[in-house]
Amino acid sequence: MLHEKSCGAIVYRKYHGNTEILLIKHVNSGHWSFPKGHVEGDETEVETAKREILEETGIEVNLDPTFRETVSYSPKKDTQKIVVYFVAKAKNTDYVPQEDEIAEIKWVEIDRAGSVLAYDNDRSIVNKAKKFIR
Repeated sequence: MLHEKSCGAIVYRKYHGNTEILLIKHVNSGHWSFPKGHVEGDETEVETAKREILEETGIEVNLDPTFRETVSYSPKKDTQKIVVYFVAKAKNTDYVPQEDEIAEIKWVEIDRAGSVLAYDNDRSIVNKAKKFIR
């Protein structure tokens, strides 16, 4: 069994009195989710999440490690993947998609994110993050 680990975050901003989160649409699968990516070398989970968010979106974040949720699934036969998600506040809000991985990026009002996200796991994380952010 192969084990993979990725880290990412629910990136948010306050905009005109609303809380919006950043969603990315993956080139390969076409589904909407959060910025995340594989741990490299001896990186910490926090370092991985911050690097991946910056690489995929061009956004720098203040990441809060006190919110830490994990999702586990099997992306293919004989592979178990764990994804660790944090909550992170965007330092800048202009994004630049990483062309080879990201088809589209958008800010979505946090209460509407559930209708855009493809997976129940992601919707569950947003619901937990909502309580944490407010």
